[in-house]
Amino acid sequence: MCQHKPTCPSADSADREAAHPVAHHPEQGWSLLCNGVLLFDDTGELLPDGRVIAPRRPLEAGAVVTAA
Repeated sequence: MCQHKPTCPSADSADREAAHPVAHHPEQGWSLLCNGVLLFDDTGELLPDGRVIAPRRPLEAGAVVTAA
């Protein structure tokens, strides 16, 4: 699917999020990458084969910042 040189990581690669975006809709909170991965703003992913990758959240309470 990818036409970039060098080619982007496949949807099965650990670094799949490094692929180039082909559609970006920040107002809706998602981007489509050239490897077919649908990447959501909350860091969740939908892979081309239908698998869901859950969003990654900070593990420590100290990592969360509250707006004033």
